[in-house]
Amino acid sequence: MTALLRYRAALLVRSQRWLAPVLLYAAFLAVGVRWGQPVLDSLGYAAAGLLPVTAWFVQVCTTPEPPAARAVVAAATGSPRSHLASFLVALGCAGPLGAAAVLAVLLISDPANTDHSVPVPLLPAAAAGLLAVGCCVLLGAAVGALCTRPVLRGRGWSVAATVLAALLALVTTGSPANSTVTGLVTGSRTGTVHLPLVPLLASAVLAAAVAVFTGRLTALRG
Repeated sequence: MTALLRYRAALLVRSQRWLAPVLLYAAFLAVGVRWGQPVLDSLGYAAAGLLPVTAWFVQVCTTPEPPAARAVVAAATGSPRSHLASFLVALGCAGPLGAAAVLAVLLISDPANTDHSVPVPLLPAAAAGLLAVGCCVLLGAAVGALCTRPVLRGRGWSVAATVLAALLALVTTGSPANSTVTGLVTGSRTGTVHLPLVPLLASAVLAAAVAVFTGRLTALRG
């Protein structure tokens, strides 16, 4: 598995396909995160943007090589393990990116509530931000895995499904990502920090289930 992870990571780095989602996320933060804004609002914004970016990472990690090379790797290691390696590499890219975003937000944001009248402790805010990032990264990985090979093969259908699924994951009531971001924004109004432990657990379970399902489907459909 270690060799597979290195192989997938090397493919991603050399293809430079990681550059587009990273630049998109940087632009997203540059537009929406400003100096002196309430910290919890900015953390919620930064976490929400990671969901579609992680889905994009999963797609570029699962489709980097031509079919012949993919068949060779699958024959040598097994399709489920190869697919799981792609899934884990995508998580490994999006997670540090989100952690860096949380650090940047903490450095430039105002540790106060929405109207800047109630102080917000930075350590609990940082913990909430990292948990929110983890929740959105895991849910984004699940969205990306369900909207690309082997579930969807057509590039056009894959992109359209990813955009729609990511949007629904963020706006649908009851979604772990929606609950997490809403908790941060709501807490910002009163200066209360809510740790999204339940949404994080739900996202982890969902991501694991999707990884298993798509891995087994890869073995059947290639």
